[in-house]
Amino acid sequence: MSDEDIDTSDIPELDEAFFAQATLRLPKGKVPVLLTMDEEIAEWFRRQEGDFRINLNNALRDYAESHQ
Repeated sequence: MSDEDIDTSDIPELDEAFFAQATLRLPKGKVPVLLTMDEEIAEWFRRQEGDFRINLNNALRDYAESHQ
């Protein structure tokens, strides 16, 4: 679906009142981690499309969020 195909007619315009109460929320920073894992797991992540570090981080985030 392209951006032009998205119906945004039911979304109200953001006015000055919205921005007066808005707060800036920045994502927490990343921390370097030395991780030892099975070679076949590392190779599987490397074969996936995109950066394997980002994919691994996303997989760990999904796991953590589903186990809270």
